[in-house]
Amino acid sequence: MTDNIQITPAYDVIIVGGGGSGLAAAVSAAENGASVLLLEKQPDLGGATGIAVGSLTANRTRLQRQAGIQDSLEAHAEDVAKFAPAEIEARNHEGMRRFFLSHTAETFDWLSKMGLRFLGPNPEPPNRVARMHNVIPGAKIYIETLYARLLRLGGQVLTGSPVTELIREEGRICGVIAQVAGKQTHFRANKGVILAAGDYANAPEIIARFKGDRFKEIEGIFPHAGGDGHLLAESAGARLINMDVTYGPELRFIAPKTRPFQQLLPTRGPLARLTGILAPLVPDFIMNALIRRLLVTWQHPENALFEDGAILVNQEGERFCDERVWPDREIAIARQAEKICYILLDRRLTEHYSQWPHYISTAPRIAYAYAADYLKLRPDVAVSAPELEGLASRRGLPAGKLTATLAAYNRQAQETGRPALQDGPWILLGPAKAYFTTTEGGVDINQQFQALDEQGQPIPGLYAVGQNGLAGQIFWSHGLHICWAITSGRLAGKQLAGSSEQLS
Repeated sequence: MTDNIQITPAYDVIIVGGGGSGLAAAVSAAENGASVLLLEKQPDLGGATGIAVGSLTANRTRLQRQAGIQDSLEAHAEDVAKFAPAEIEARNHEGMRRFFLSHTAETFDWLSKMGLRFLGPNPEPPNRVARMHNVIPGAKIYIETLYARLLRLGGQVLTGSPVTELIREEGRICGVIAQVAGKQTHFRANKGVILAAGDYANAPEIIARFKGDRFKEIEGIFPHAGGDGHLLAESAGARLINMDVTYGPELRFIAPKTRPFQQLLPTRGPLARLTGILAPLVPDFIMNALIRRLLVTWQHPENALFEDGAILVNQEGERFCDERVWPDREIAIARQAEKICYILLDRRLTEHYSQWPHYISTAPRIAYAYAADYLKLRPDVAVSAPELEGLASRRGLPAGKLTATLAAYNRQAQETGRPALQDGPWILLGPAKAYFTTTEGGVDINQQFQALDEQGQPIPGLYAVGQNGLAGQIFWSHGLHICWAITSGRLAGKQLAGSSEQLS
């Protein structure tokens, strides 16, 4: 350590990261009597949890019982294994995922007791029963509610304070060094440090290192997902597993310049506390409208669009890939100017994607977005015109080039049997980019959330939760990442606080 490091009072538990898993860990540790400090590198709390739709998939919950749904841990464990491709599912740590699933109902009850409201449960095949619970008005309310409770419990939060180093003494992780107000500050942890810093979807060097250079140009949907926790853990000797497994890349529309209502909700101060109190009182029809708006902000267009004849063009009005081939499509998009593209639909496709079961995007069984929804709710990424020339001018594309591209596609479609694009009114959706949604690699941990080294031994004083501590689990369905984030944080916080209750 150097002389310019500021020394501060010790805490029982230090949490690195202020998203869903970090806040859950902080609240749980504080509930169980520990003094807590949470450090977040960004000016605001939330992480990737804060921009999600908010699904939480759980079994044997109160809402399931009220709906007359009989569920079991065994059934959920069997069903969740059906979502991922076989080669990905084979990478899963079955024992750890079963352990997680066994605690999901407790997490649901824990959140409900804080005043959070959920719609559902909603079905998501191949789940045999409905298990997906959707927080209202959106995942940002997790952040506000947990933050408000942490403050009431006396927890300390420092934002804009990135952790740069773990402190080890006599073989034990006993604190961190963080940049606080421009100064290196040493924080001591008496019981341990919990890494909860999110994934590495927007960390090109990590992506290239584990997944391959051809994916390096693809961005993460959450711009601050830099893999900080993974690198800190690795620096302490932790084993990282499944680092090449990612959810995506996939095509998504760029986020609006103005944030949707849910993203404007405060995460700090008196207004955050008030929001947490008032949110459960908002009528369901208003919440459903808010969820639909969130849907057209963050969800991806369905691949069925391209099977039915929609094509991709770049800013020059040129088609540049076979839209049906993944992940070559996403790699090609990332190589276009500004990494953006547009989706072209004709009258036939517009009418086809205007009613169930043909939707442009969905949060399954929560809401469905059709062509009219995008034109109404996302005029920044959806324009329409009777003629192709007028459509091109609305997005600044060369009309002549777009017309020639369409003619070339239709000639090819006639030869291959793919549906042609024929007449207007036309819709152009975009700009869109290729993104990694999340990553499935993380620190190997045990059921006490201790980070394990290359020999499988615990690293004293170091713990990992959420996307930092996945332990090789595969979560390929909706609602499991958030549920794991909050469940792992809740259990780890209790563990570090020294609760006499043993996890099983």
